Amino acid sequence: MSQKKANRRNALGRGLGALLTDDGGGENNVLAKKPLRERSASAGSIAEINLDQIEVNPFQPRTDFDQEALQELSESIKVQGIIQPITVRKLNNNSFQLISGERRFQASKLAGLEKVPAYVRTADDQQMLEMALIENIQRQDLNAMEVALSYQRLLSECDLKQEQLGDRVGKKRSTVNNYLRLLKLPPDVQAAVRDGKISMGHARALINVESTSLQLELLKKILNEDLSVRKVEALVKQASFPDEPQEAPEQKVESKEILSVQDKLSSHFGTKIKIASKDNNKGEIKIPFTSVAELNRLLEIIDA
Repeated sequence: MSQKKANRRNALGRGLGALLTDDGGGENNVLAKKPLRERSASAGSIAEINLDQIEVNPFQPRTDFDQEALQELSESIKVQGIIQPITVRKLNNNSFQLISGERRFQASKLAGLEKVPAYVRTADDQQMLEMALIENIQRQDLNAMEVALSYQRLLSECDLKQEQLGDRVGKKRSTVNNYLRLLKLPPDVQAAVRDGKISMGHARALINVESTSLQLELLKKILNEDLSVRKVEALVKQASFPDEPQEAPEQKVESKEILSVQDKLSSHFGTKIKIASKDNNKGEIKIPFTSVAELNRLLEIIDA
């Protein structure tokens, strides 16, 4: 691997910080070793900044915050302070704009703080949007639709290709594509995914249904009957290929002749053999085994 590629991967591993245009604020930075009150709020520094000098991020993709969780964070900040500084960019001498740390910013206001520790970074509008979206995606409590919408915004508003997007968020292109396909589903199905009524697996199965009305019909069936993903996949396959012959159900063995053959085979192989007969005079012989050793024993008998 070339040094250039190695550096790129290391940058991705550092998360949002790798997207910023300066390297300040690290542990080895002289500014980082000074007390916060002694530092100037210049790019590449960590400083205490008045809350009323900080504007919220206009590119923040998530505007709905759990108020109870926010209050809990506020109480924690009152006791422990802010453990991880927020990140801002400097607009002018007296004005900053939030890049990441919206919850910490809002909770600090609730806690009655006047100042907060902040990394001061350099970033243009597109980088602001990209960082805000990626930070949003990295949250653990996002549902599949929120992830899909964030991916879509990164593609359209940040002019990224799927391969580049995969690099940014640390996902394979196929994974990114699976999320993006969810956006093709009807609004009712998307809402069901968003609200946790169905899983992403259910939704991915419904994507393969061409008819919107049938997708909604299957959604209703999933919700009413609590269907598994595998069952939905079977229903989708049946709906997509209605002319494909379905496997006939096994019939009860009633013929004395078949029972006699079944007993002889069971005795010969030393295990219970099952003959499954169908109504078209066809069927199959099932020879069960419970281990590789038993399978090898059966194969030796067949080869004898």
